[in-house]
Amino acid sequence: MSLAIVHSRAKLGIQAPPVTVEVHLANGMPSLTLVGMPETAVRESKDRVRSALQNARLDFPSLKRITINLAPADLPKEGGRFDLAIALGLLMASNQIPADSLQHCEALGELALSGELRPVQGVLPAALACRDQQRTLLVPRANAAEAALVPGVRVIAADHLLELCEHLRGERELPPVQSGAGFSEPAPVADLAEVQGQAQAKRALIVAAAGSHNLLLFGPPGTGKTLLASRLPGILPPLDEQQALEVAAIQSVCGNTDLDRWPARPFRSPHHGASAAALVGGGSYPRPGEISQAHHGVLFLDELPEFDRKVLEMLREPLESGMIHVARAREQLTFPARFQLIAAMNPCPCGYQGDPSGRCQCTPEQVQRYRGKLSGPLLDRIDLHLGMHNEPFSLSSGEPGRPDSREAAARVSAARELQLRRQDCLNAHLELSGVSQHCRLDSEDERWLERAAERLGLSRRATHRALKVARTLADLEKKKNIGREQLAEALQYRQLDRQPAS
Repeated sequence: MSLAIVHSRAKLGIQAPPVTVEVHLANGMPSLTLVGMPETAVRESKDRVRSALQNARLDFPSLKRITINLAPADLPKEGGRFDLAIALGLLMASNQIPADSLQHCEALGELALSGELRPVQGVLPAALACRDQQRTLLVPRANAAEAALVPGVRVIAADHLLELCEHLRGERELPPVQSGAGFSEPAPVADLAEVQGQAQAKRALIVAAAGSHNLLLFGPPGTGKTLLASRLPGILPPLDEQQALEVAAIQSVCGNTDLDRWPARPFRSPHHGASAAALVGGGSYPRPGEISQAHHGVLFLDELPEFDRKVLEMLREPLESGMIHVARAREQLTFPARFQLIAAMNPCPCGYQGDPSGRCQCTPEQVQRYRGKLSGPLLDRIDLHLGMHNEPFSLSSGEPGRPDSREAAARVSAARELQLRRQDCLNAHLELSGVSQHCRLDSEDERWLERAAERLGLSRRATHRALKVARTLADLEKKKNIGREQLAEALQYRQLDRQPAS
């Protein structure tokens, strides 16, 4: 046949839209034309494919007029991921492999000049889409384990183009890669029991984990803010299969192929010099940023006021919606970003405001300017603000009543299960209608909360978030209704709102 059609997949954000590779051989002046909005790396594929076929001792139809179309034409294509599909299309059009051998297949892979298959990024989203279409996915051997994470997909992997040709001709069958084998057990994380003292901060961390609330820790250097934040993933419930696949798909698109880390909840800690594109995503070819790579996990921002204010303000939308929209002239992409924000900061520029030693020499104006780097709308979206203080140093590990991660994780898991049964989401993700339905107060407590919020100067958003925290506190204690005790404790976690400048 002179016309061959091979199915493949592009990489667009974390999506894998279908691409049809059409190869036509015609009589006329020998030439090779590649159309369909290919980028530079895609246009170079014709040279890689020619050399790969020749070095693999396959016939390249050099005496024909070759036209290769990547459809749809308005979809940008990048990288070498279409090399394998183009090569198979040429072989089919020149009758070197059966015409119907690729009817129910999709091909992804880059070709070396020798004909070897090299891995490409974003295979896991393509495997998910391929499973939905009930097609077989042809990939390089190096991508096999990644594609096989998707249950129900049929994956054929090969090291060389010749192996695939023999398989498609029926000369030597390649066994399917076992799919749905699941993720390996995540590596152990640091234990909460290793943090000495800071009982109130540990309780706040458990509350934050139980309701997926955002948490801001502020205090002098050396109080354990970073140490405490790093223990949060250890008390969060493990990812379910769907969540693990979502996390793995994002990491696949970003080129992170460490399968051993994918089942664990992400913990991202970008430097305070990170740009807006690095944090929220973007670039010439938009890719997920730190907040999307923290999807279903933790985003830890240390030295929060040192981040550029414009960068921090870009967090406001994803903190509310759980996704980020990246708009470019050619395309608009949406990345998931349902992360839990844990931030840390010093109380003043030198870091020692309120220290008993009196070493802080910051003026009220300096403190106000330092804290002014954080806007009110951003602070409103952080549910818990907790001050930490230096405690006496001790090498003893026998601190009584010190909770470990296993005990804390059991409490967190029980509270989350209660929330999901009641409202099908965690407390931090409740909409206004959900707050009215599941966070009801009696008339006396409602009036008390209104007076307290007015006295503390809390906005309506901050008050609603305090109410969600109170709901989580009640869930941890397995109480059906929110009481005055939970309301009072929830308001105590708004300490930064009422901290004086000096």
